[in-house]
Amino acid sequence: MIETPPSFAATPDIDRGGDLLADMLRSIRLSGSVFLNASLTEPFGLISPKHFDERTPMAHLRHVSIFHLIAAGECTVELASGERGTIAAGDVLLMPFADTHRFYSGDGAELCSAMELVRAGPLSGMWTIEHGGGGRETRMVCGFIESSELLHSPVFRTLPPMLIDRAGDDKVSAILATTVREILSLTEDATPGSEIMLGRLMELLFVEVLRRYAAGLPPSAHGWFAALNDPVLGRAMRHVHGNPGHRWTVDDLARECGTSRTVLAERFNEVLGQAPIEYVTSWRMQLAAERMRTGADSLAVIASDVGYDSEAAFNRAFKRVTGIAPGRWRDGAKSAKPYPSPMRRG
Repeated sequence: MIETPPSFAATPDIDRGGDLLADMLRSIRLSGSVFLNASLTEPFGLISPKHFDERTPMAHLRHVSIFHLIAAGECTVELASGERGTIAAGDVLLMPFADTHRFYSGDGAELCSAMELVRAGPLSGMWTIEHGGGGRETRMVCGFIESSELLHSPVFRTLPPMLIDRAGDDKVSAILATTVREILSLTEDATPGSEIMLGRLMELLFVEVLRRYAAGLPPSAHGWFAALNDPVLGRAMRHVHGNPGHRWTVDDLARECGTSRTVLAERFNEVLGQAPIEYVTSWRMQLAAERMRTGADSLAVIASDVGYDSEAAFNRAFKRVTGIAPGRWRDGAKSAKPYPSPMRRG
């Protein structure tokens, strides 16, 4: 699991460029694993539902993104919106939201629900599907990434609904290919201790896919990942992430970035669709929410650490962003049952 930084006070070297992606992922506390090993033979049609029932490992997780790692063959994937893509051996498919989707290949196959086909596999929490008409095989391993991201946070919500990463001959592709091969090997071997390694590898795969996605965006792109590549926004975000407790104003932030407040505001609005101070607030709320969920500090201490002069001001900001008072949010987070690992039944 990617851990939360121990303190809000640590400030990265801004000029060398703090790793904003890693910073954000630490704040939303990722965890992941593999939950399905599927063998599908033509003709086949398979529906993966939005929600799985209590028999499956996806029932009690919070925000879940789905990975499909294609080990052999090829097929079509189709989202509920009608968007389609072809995936083949070596491809990695990331779906930031676990919505209904379907896989199919060959003519004449009826669509079957994955709910009706899953069977317990060799590892606790690992499920298998063997389905189809006996023709050409498509092999895939499916995993998930879970996070505690707040609804307003930008990591998942600025990704496309279907992100297909195709293998290439560059360095990052080699890293991804090696990671995928190791995941497939561990899934096949199903030896004791594989659960822990599979979880770590899924987290690594997720981070590398996101890095690759961000690096490949065109200059005209919008959203949080596009902002990482923008010289003005990237620098501003590094200052905010590095020192969220500072009483930022637009003038202060513009001065630190070597630009005017007009240019800074325009870039934030154009690429991120929000004002600079809105971004400051959203980052503070993400940090505060994670700290309330996992720590014992008072709301007054947390409020001060994330840049508020009073607990009352922090309470107003938190409720404005999340729709719920911080005390109530903390009570709910503390009383919630732990989400079971997909590698454990029950």
